[in-house]
Amino acid sequence: MSEAVIRWIGGPVLYARAKGEFRVGEVIEVGARRLPGEVIRLKDDELIAQVYEDTTGLRPGDPVYGTGGPLSVRLGPHLLGGIFDGLLRPLDGTFNQGSSPLQAAMPFHFRPTATVGQALEQGAPFGVVPSGGMDQLCLLPPQVSGTVESIADEGTFAPDTKLCTIRTSSGGLDQLGFFRQWPVRQPRPVRERLPSEEPMITGQRILDTLFPVARGGRAALPGGFGTGKTVLQETLAKWCDADVIVYVGCGERGNEMAEVLHDFPGLADPRTGRRLMERTVIIANTSNMPVTAREASIYTAVTVGEYFRDQGLHVSLMADSTSRWAEALREVSGRLGELPGEAAYPAYLASRLAEFYERAARVRTLSGRIGSLTIIGAVSPPAGDFSEPVTSHTKRYVGSFWGLDRERAQARFYPAIHPLQSYAQGASRFASWWTQRGNPDWVAQRERLLSLLESQADLERMARIVGKDALPAAQQLTLLCAELVNESFLRQSAFSPVDRYCSPERQTAMLKIILRFIELAQAALERGVMPQAMAELGILRRLQRMGEEIGEDRLDQIPALRADLEAAMADVERAPRHAA
Repeated sequence: MSEAVIRWIGGPVLYARAKGEFRVGEVIEVGARRLPGEVIRLKDDELIAQVYEDTTGLRPGDPVYGTGGPLSVRLGPHLLGGIFDGLLRPLDGTFNQGSSPLQAAMPFHFRPTATVGQALEQGAPFGVVPSGGMDQLCLLPPQVSGTVESIADEGTFAPDTKLCTIRTSSGGLDQLGFFRQWPVRQPRPVRERLPSEEPMITGQRILDTLFPVARGGRAALPGGFGTGKTVLQETLAKWCDADVIVYVGCGERGNEMAEVLHDFPGLADPRTGRRLMERTVIIANTSNMPVTAREASIYTAVTVGEYFRDQGLHVSLMADSTSRWAEALREVSGRLGELPGEAAYPAYLASRLAEFYERAARVRTLSGRIGSLTIIGAVSPPAGDFSEPVTSHTKRYVGSFWGLDRERAQARFYPAIHPLQSYAQGASRFASWWTQRGNPDWVAQRERLLSLLESQADLERMARIVGKDALPAAQQLTLLCAELVNESFLRQSAFSPVDRYCSPERQTAMLKIILRFIELAQAALERGVMPQAMAELGILRRLQRMGEEIGEDRLDQIPALRADLEAAMADVERAPRHAA
């Protein structure tokens, strides 16, 4: 074990004189309390390290011990349903500094899937652990393959039990248990990365229909204070069609994180009826926790996501927020005396963001299963300025950009995603997926809505100058139709028992009836019906309320609503001719 002696220390950063060999990225233990840290720079016989705990009490002359390995976390069946800190240590009160999480773990039930003499490739499963309403796989590590020498029978075992012995091709023996270590800064290997040809359904109409995110894709959720980032991420965590949710609170305010920790364990899983927490992993690192642990928490979370992805599961990672993570980079960079870049962020900010987001993917795992890791990163730009460095760099690496607007949030319009500040790259590749679900015209319908909303923005600027009543009838109708789209389709309350989730089938039905109204309204305008007459129709109010009044179990009412729409528009067309 290499040793060093602290020469200088300031906050989480220390300089030490090395007495042995150290490596960049090596985990160290500092002082008598053995505080965890990581070597980040070496020069001659001097090392610079960041410490992941409060350094109060450390002083020059205190020892530093090298461990020889990189920053790693222990992965296993204990993760689901757990709440951890940025280094994946339990936050449920069972962890004491210096103890192992294994000491606090409960026994696990194991069922073997391999037999003695069977040849197993890298990443192949050798057993199953039922947990959280699903079967978690026990996998061979990526570097291990060979023949099963022995394997435990089905039963309940202590966490540190060796379950399977593999004779490797070199003739050695490798004993495997429930847990395995993995370096957090190293992506887990896969057989191949696959194209993302289907969306991850969130249940939010504005996202699924206008700005979908690919399964295994990347999305950014930027917004200023009070625009609803945390509520929207919690909504996505509950309703998106992922098998496992990894939620990392990175540098957020303690009261917000406390609310998440309080609410999540009590949420019911709409997919299974069990507790949502059973398929969720929460990594909490609030703003008052050590800043360097905040920097590591992002890599810890994505490593946990890759672990479940390698089991052939679809994983959704919610990071709230990457701005606080970038601020941690900036603070440590300042203490290191590095030359600052834009807004004092380090020059390597863009590359670190790329490293994080590029670990999202839809893959064929080493065992041949299909799994995915979708990353949704919240960004907190100061004053809602999307041109600041973290937001602008993030836009380069994500396929979906969901910009939250302060004005919409202040108007109590949720989700407050601005349709003209948001985008989804390559959304047209999901056309076949929507066709299979009964909507072959999805691409054209999406473009129609976006064009209508863009026209609304132009006309509203004009209306503020000349007045809405001074606009031509066709432009007044455009504003009327755009208002219907906003109120009936884009507005969706996360707290509504009926409308908090909208399935693709209901989205399609609602979209078709809205576009039918627009089609009939334009035809009526050509026959002399004024927009004011159409705005006074009772059917318009019903269309605006259909998200609340027609739930998932009442889709059979859509045809009747459409018939009423046809009749109402026919009546309004007859009225002017009758009056004449």
